[in-house]
Amino acid sequence: MRQIVASSILLSSFFLPAAASASTPADDSTAPTPAPRVSTGVIVPTLIQVIDLSIPADLSQDAIPVNAQVTLNFTVDEKGRPRNIQVVKGINPVWDARVVEAVSKFHYRPGSIDNQPIPIAMNLTVNIAR
Repeated sequence: MRQIVASSILLSSFFLPAAASASTPADDSTAPTPAPRVSTGVIVPTLIQVIDLSIPADLSQDAIPVNAQVTLNFTVDEKGRPRNIQVVKGINPVWDARVVEAVSKFHYRPGSIDNQPIPIAMNLTVNIAR
């Protein structure tokens, strides 16, 4: 029994310096900054081109909601285009349609896994302000 305890104590001290040297952290200034990832190996789509929401000139300021938000669900396809846009939380059908129309014209750098473009589901909240 003493031999087992003594050998386990000796072996644990033998592996301790190796574990300490293997886990030495990199200095913050030398550590690389990774691309944002959805999960392991998946790189999220990046917005490249935004189309502004057009508001008709004859529209009264009262018709524009104050600090309203429209939340959308959609998929960014392999070419960076939003597809299957669905309103999750809307204001009213008129404004929801305007927001969907504007977002459908956005252009993204597509998401990828192992440098191969893939479709990725996205959520987006659009703020509407006067």
